[in-house]
Amino acid sequence: MNAPIFSDQLRALLEMPPHDPDPQETAEWRDAFAALAETQGPQRARRMLDELAQLARARRIGWQPELSTPYVNTIAVEAQPAFPGDLAIEERLASLMRWNALAMVVRANHSYGELGGHIASYASAADLFEAGFNHFFHARSESHRGDLVFFQPHSAPGVYARAFLEGRLSEDDLLHYRQELSAPAFTQGEGARGLSSYPHPYLMPDFWQFPTGSMGIGPISSIYHARFMRYLTHRQLLDGEGRKVWGVFGDGEMDEPESMSALTLAAREKLDNLVWVVNCNLQRLDGPVRGNGRIIDELEKLFAGAGWNVIKLVWGSDWDGLFARDAQGALARAFADTVDGQMQTFAAKDGRYNRDTFFGQNEELARLAQGMTDEQIDRLKRGGHDLVKIHAAYAAAAAHRGQPTVILAHTKKGYGMGAGQGRMTTHSHKKFESADLIGFRNRFDLPLTDEQATSLAFYKPAEDSVEMRYLKAHRAALGGSMPRRETACEIVPKPELAAYAKFAIEAAGKDMSTTMAFVRMLGALLKDKALGPRVVPIVADEARTFGMANLFKQVGIYSSVGQRYAPEDIDSILSYREATDGQILEEGISEAGAIASWTAAATSYSVHGLAMLPFYIYYSMFGFQRVGDQIWAAADQRARGFLLGATSGRTTLGGEGLQHQDGTSHLVAATIPNCKAYDPAFAGEMAVIVDAGIREMMVEQKDVFYYVTLMNENYAQPSLPAEAHADVLRGCHRFGRYPADSATPRVTLLGSGAILTEVIKAAKALAAEGIACEVFSVTSWSELARDGRACEERALAGETEAGTPFIARQLAGSSGPVVAATDYVRAVPESVRAFLPAGRRYLTLGTDGFGRSDTRAALRRFFGVDAHSIAHAARHALAAG
Repeated sequence: MNAPIFSDQLRALLEMPPHDPDPQETAEWRDAFAALAETQGPQRARRMLDELAQLARARRIGWQPELSTPYVNTIAVEAQPAFPGDLAIEERLASLMRWNALAMVVRANHSYGELGGHIASYASAADLFEAGFNHFFHARSESHRGDLVFFQPHSAPGVYARAFLEGRLSEDDLLHYRQELSAPAFTQGEGARGLSSYPHPYLMPDFWQFPTGSMGIGPISSIYHARFMRYLTHRQLLDGEGRKVWGVFGDGEMDEPESMSALTLAAREKLDNLVWVVNCNLQRLDGPVRGNGRIIDELEKLFAGAGWNVIKLVWGSDWDGLFARDAQGALARAFADTVDGQMQTFAAKDGRYNRDTFFGQNEELARLAQGMTDEQIDRLKRGGHDLVKIHAAYAAAAAHRGQPTVILAHTKKGYGMGAGQGRMTTHSHKKFESADLIGFRNRFDLPLTDEQATSLAFYKPAEDSVEMRYLKAHRAALGGSMPRRETACEIVPKPELAAYAKFAIEAAGKDMSTTMAFVRMLGALLKDKALGPRVVPIVADEARTFGMANLFKQVGIYSSVGQRYAPEDIDSILSYREATDGQILEEGISEAGAIASWTAAATSYSVHGLAMLPFYIYYSMFGFQRVGDQIWAAADQRARGFLLGATSGRTTLGGEGLQHQDGTSHLVAATIPNCKAYDPAFAGEMAVIVDAGIREMMVEQKDVFYYVTLMNENYAQPSLPAEAHADVLRGCHRFGRYPADSATPRVTLLGSGAILTEVIKAAKALAAEGIACEVFSVTSWSELARDGRACEERALAGETEAGTPFIARQLAGSSGPVVAATDYVRAVPESVRAFLPAGRRYLTLGTDGFGRSDTRAALRRFFGVDAHSIAHAARHALAAG
C-alpha cells in the first residue's frame, strides 16, 4: 500500500511526533483556538492566525504555514449547497454520453484501425463536463454574452456525444469521426460531416471555439482571454461582467511550461472570471503523472503559492459517512502516505483488493470498512465522478471574488471501462471485446440489449423522454447549445491610405527605417475615430526599442489598477503612463504571454462579437521560432491581426549575435495557410500591405492574419507609384532598370527586405561595368509561391485556364539569369524556383547557418548577401550561360 516500504522499526522512528517539552501548554493553545473558532466563527479564527503569522515574521521565527492541506475535500459536507437538479436523470445522461463516445471511437477503430481516438480521458472527465453543461456553462444569448470554455482535447468524443443528443450532430456524423475527407459533406458538398480529432475551429468553424489539441496552449490562452475580457470592460468597449472563462485541463498537461507560465498574472490581475478544472486522473499517456508523489498536493502548492483560490475535489459522497465515523483521522493519515502510483493501482483493482490493501492497513481502517460489501468498496467514487460534489465545487468557484480559482478534481482514467480502468495502457485503449462492452453497459445501467451493446449501437432517447426534455431545458436556460462558434460582428470602416500613410507612399527619398514608419502609421491609426478604439498595440517589453514611447502618453498602457506611482520620467514628454483604460498591452518579457494576448484580441470578433485589430510588434527571432506552436493555434482559431517581426533578418541586428538574429521566420510563416507573410524593403510597400490587411480583416472580415517584417536600418525611402500597389500585394513589383535606358537587360536581380538595398547597389555596380540589370522588389516570397502552386494545381486538375504564375509574368519582360538575395535562409527564395520562366538560370543567396555578432557590413559580407557578393553571383551566372 505505502511507498516506499519501511521496516517496522524505521517506520516507528519516522512517525514519532517531535518532542514537546510542555504538552499541557500545547493542549491549552489548541483548546483556546478551537473555542475561538467555535464561538466566533472562521473569519475571526483566520484573523487570529494572520496576526500570529505576522508576529512570527516580525520576530524572524522562520515559520510559514504549509501550502498543502490534507488529502480531503476543501468544501465540507455541511457547506455544500443543495443540488439544484435531478441527480438520477443527470447520471443517466452522463452514462449515455460515455456510451456514445465509446461507441464512436471503437466503431471507427473497428473499421479503420489507423484512425486512433481516445476514450479514457473523457471517461474520467464526463461528470466534470456534465455538471458544467447542466448548470454553469453559459452560451451566448440576448441576455448573456456567453462564457468561454476550453475543453480538454482528448475528451472531444464526449462533446460530440452530447451534441448528438442535442440534435446538433447526426448518427452519420458520429460514424465519420476522424474521417473528414471521406465524409459526404466534403466529397459531395452535403450530408454527414467529418468530426475532427480534437477541438479545431478551422476544421469545424461553427462548432469549436478554442483549439486545445496542443498541450499547454489552452491553459495560457484561457488566462489571457480572461484578462482581455477585463481589458474590453475597462476600456468600455464591452461589458464582460457576469461572464466566466472555464478551462478543463489534464494534470499531466500541467507539466507543459505554457500551462504554468502565466499563473501569477492571473492572480495579480485578480481574474475572478477565470476557473480552471484540472482533471487529476493521475495518469499520463504512459503511466502515472507523479507515481512517487501526489500531483494534487503538488498543484495545490503551486497554485496557492501563485495566489489562486484552490478547491480540492477529492472524494465523492460515498466517503462522507466514512469520514464522519473516522474520529481518529485514520483516513487522512492513510491518504497522506498514499502516492499516486498506488492510487492508480487501487483504480485498476477490485473491491476485494482495496479492502485488503487499503482498509487492511490497520485496525482503525478495517473497522471503517466493516459492513461494506466488496462491491460497495469498488463503487466508492472519487470526487470528480460525483455530480453533487462537482456542483458544490463549481458553485464555490463561480461565487469566489478577487482571485482566479482552480478545482483539482480527483478522477479515474478510463472510469467504468472495466479492464481498461486505471491501467498503464488506458490512454491507448480503443478496442473492446463483447464481454467488456456488456460490462460497460451493466456498470452504467444503460438501456441496451446485449446485441445493441456488442454491435456498438448509438443510443438516443425519444425526443419526448424525461431525459431529453431535461437536457434541452437546462441548455435553454443557459442560452442554448455549446460549444458554438459565432462570427457575426459589425464591419469597422477603414481610413483612406493617404489619411495615415501619405508620408510613406510619398517618401521622396527621406531617410527612415520601416519600423519608424510603422510606428508613425500606428499612431495615426489610433487617432481614427472608427478604427482607432479597436486597435490593440501589443509589445513584449520592447516598446522603447521600437520607438513607441510616444504612444505611452497618447493612449496609455493598460493596467487593471491604474497607476499608483509617480514614474521616474514624469517630466518627460515620453513618460511612462499606465491607466485602467490604457490601450497598449505591454506584456513584459514573455513572448508566450504576448502572443496569447494577441490571439485573444485577434479572435475577439468570434469570441465577443466585437472586431478588434491587434498589432503585436516583437523581435522577429522571438516569434515563429519561440512561439510557433501558439501562432499555429491562433491560425486554427482563425485569428485576424498583424504580427510585426521587427529587427528582422539575420544581418539587420548587427551586434546581437546567434540567438537574436532571424533567418527563418518567413520559412515558417509560409507553412501556415491563413498567414500572409511580407518582407517589404520600403515604407511605402509596408503601408500598402498594412492597408490591405486592415481592409481584408475589418471590412471584408476574412479569416487571415498578416506577418510583416520590419527593419531598424535607416536608408532613403523612395515614393511608391500607385500602379505598383497591386503588384506589391501579389508579392513582386518592378523597381527599376540600371542603366535606366537599357532596352535589353541581361541580368535580373530579385531582393526583399533589408537586402534589397544591397541588390540595388549591386545593380548600379554592374551597370557601371556595362552589364544591364533589372531589379524587382519581392515583397512576399510565400504569396508568389502560393500563386504558383495554385496555377500548378489547376493545371493538374485539367483546367484549360490554369493561368501563368505571377512571378513568371513579372519576369517575362526581362532576360538573362536571375539572382535572388534575401536576409533569410536560401529555402525562402528557393520556394519560387519552379514558377520562374522556363530556361532561366536561377541562383539564390541567403543567410544559412548561425548568426554572428559584428557590423551589418561584415555580416552581409560573411553570409554573401552584400552588394559585392550579389554582383559576383550575377557575373558567375552570366559566365555559366
